[in-house]
Amino acid sequence: MKRSLLATAGAVFTALMMTQTVQASDLPDLKGRTIVAVTENAYTPLNFADPETGKGIGWEYDAFNEIAKRLNAKVDWQLSSWDTMIQAVKQGQYDVAMDGITINDDRKAQVDFSDPYMVSEQFMLVRADETRFSNAKDFAKDDDLYFGAQPGTTNFYVAVYTVLDGNESNSRISLFETFGASVQALKSGDVDSVLMDATSARGYIGANPGTFKVIGGPLGTEEFGFIFTPNSDLVKPVNAALKSMKDDGTLDSLNQKWFFDYNH
Repeated sequence: MKRSLLATAGAVFTALMMTQTVQASDLPDLKGRTIVAVTENAYTPLNFADPETGKGIGWEYDAFNEIAKRLNAKVDWQLSSWDTMIQAVKQGQYDVAMDGITINDDRKAQVDFSDPYMVSEQFMLVRADETRFSNAKDFAKDDDLYFGAQPGTTNFYVAVYTVLDGNESNSRISLFETFGASVQALKSGDVDSVLMDATSARGYIGANPGTFKVIGGPLGTEEFGFIFTPNSDLVKPVNAALKSMKDDGTLDSLNQKWFFDYNH
């Protein structure tokens, strides 16, 4: 029985590899080109530092490394803070950036985007023992409740315009330099909620059993994309590789690995 299962698995693996080989042969060949990629290492589980090794890991690392492999390219990974990342890519300091970057018109005016690689929704992450409110409406009514957010992010703007009063200087939003710092502030009780996409919420809940939970319904849908220097010749090849990864199930496998299987 075991031998039969192994044989079947081997056949499936061989067929999958043949499919990927065929697909890779149809993709653009970047002839060993080095792509300078940047992220923040602060957005679990898309990109973060392995607590044991300090090495950057996560969904976006795996995805873009696979993209480069399929395009016959190499990746030179760099780190940048969120508040300078988009401008640095716009100026050509990096070829591509990724940090759960929501595709929107304001950013499209500055940089080029890939096709969406992930669709997610914003939810309220709270401490597991939270009982004072159960949705965004209740949160908004209580002036003693505070959001933690990273300035300039989708999470910040949803907190301002969807939950609160539209005032970007609202004192009920505590600003933090990194997304991870806002989650730590939630954990320690310095703020009462952090908005985040569903995929990252699953990551933080999985990494901290019994510490966090999600309440209420979705507060908006967003699409994530890689960003490139304007008029970059990498957009079309990366989109082609993304399509091949979607078609052959690689993106689904990465979702399973980072959002369900991985014990952070």
